[in-house]
Amino acid sequence: MSLRIYGKRPIKTLPGKETRPTSARVREAVFNIWQGEIVGCRWLDLCAGSGSMGAEALCRGASLVVGIEQSSRACAIIQQNWQQLANGEQKWQLLRGDVIQQLKSLSGKQFDKIYFDPPYASGLYQPVLEAIADYNLLDAKGEIAVEHNPQGWTPPLIPNWEICRQKVYGNTALTFYRVMPSTTDNDGDVES
Repeated sequence: MSLRIYGKRPIKTLPGKETRPTSARVREAVFNIWQGEIVGCRWLDLCAGSGSMGAEALCRGASLVVGIEQSSRACAIIQQNWQQLANGEQKWQLLRGDVIQQLKSLSGKQFDKIYFDPPYASGLYQPVLEAIADYNLLDAKGEIAVEHNPQGWTPPLIPNWEICRQKVYGNTALTFYRVMPSTTDNDGDVES
């Protein structure tokens, strides 16, 4: 199977229901929201599935794309797609395995944009978002887009993060988080 991303470029996807590629409507919405912020950004694609979001980020000029995916079959497809799309100045890395363990291996790195699309009933939302916060993987000016079912999902509260927007596209919803702006004055002293 294949689907088309930015610039009408085809990418391969896994047949069957092992992965659920982000719909074209949702992909377009995310990149419209983050328009002007992708060129040169550091992108993290969690539960990457078909790798379509990372592929789209590469096509739109991200300088670094890192993906985490548990399925070895999906990783083989992602690797082919990203290798084909990345130019010589772009870097990409694909990590196979448990998303929380792989996040730990990224400790010390930061990302400008993080896209998180786990299987909706997986129970991964809270622990993954907490791990991102604990390992300080989100740049102070970055954002995370979390894809989820619009029904019956309560966004987890993460210390020092805030929800900056929520959008619904049919049977898919997105919740965006960012690091709360600090309350420091110009001298670097905390205001009371």
